[in-house]
Amino acid sequence: MLFDITRRRLADVFGEDRLVTLSATAFPPSAAGTEGARLLRTVGVPTGTLWLGEHDTGGLPLVRDVVHVEDFEDAPEGAGAWPVIGWLLNAHLALDPLSGTVHAFDPDEETVQELHTDVSSLVQVGLRFQRLLEEFSFDDDSDEEAGFERLDREVERVRRETSAVDPLPFRDDDTVWSVVGEEIAMGRHFRGDSPGARSLPG
Repeated sequence: MLFDITRRRLADVFGEDRLVTLSATAFPPSAAGTEGARLLRTVGVPTGTLWLGEHDTGGLPLVRDVVHVEDFEDAPEGAGAWPVIGWLLNAHLALDPLSGTVHAFDPDEETVQELHTDVSSLVQVGLRFQRLLEEFSFDDDSDEEAGFERLDREVERVRRETSAVDPLPFRDDDTVWSVVGEEIAMGRHFRGDSPGARSLPG
C-alpha cells in the first residue's frame, strides 16, 4: 500500500459513525483476498465526496452490470468482471483484483481512467478532500478573493502531496479527482453545516 491508512486515523478525524466499509461477502472470489478489499472492509472511507456501495441484495456489482464494457475502447481486458466499489461524481470506481489499481468508468463520456495505483491512494485522497471540506472556513479572510486564493492553495497542496506518491489521481486536468479539486476550489461540495458553507461568501 502506498499510503499508511488506518481505521483509527480516519475515526480520529471523522468519528466512527462517518466511516463506511464494505462487507466481507461483498467481493467476488477473485477480489476477496486482495489488499484493496481488506482495506475497504476494515478501514473504509469517510462519507461525503466519495461513496462506497453494494447492491441492495448484497454484494458489489461488476463493471459489466453497470456499463456496456464494449462501448469503452480503452477498457482493459477482463474489466467487465471487476467489482464496482463505489462512485465519484458520475464515474463508477472499479477495482482490478490482479494489479490492485482503481479505475474510473464514466458512462457519459464512455471513457475509463486508471485513477489510483492502489486503494490506499483512493482512501487518502478522499480523506484529504473531505477533511478540507469540513474544516476550511472563510471567516478570517478580509475579502472574498483572499479566501478563495487560500482555498485554492489547500487544494493544490492535496494535489502536490498526493502526486509525489501516486501520480495517477491528478496526472492531468481530466481525471475525476482533478475535476473534484477544481470544484472544491470554486466553493462547491461544502456540507451545509460545515464552517466553509456557513462562511462561504455570497
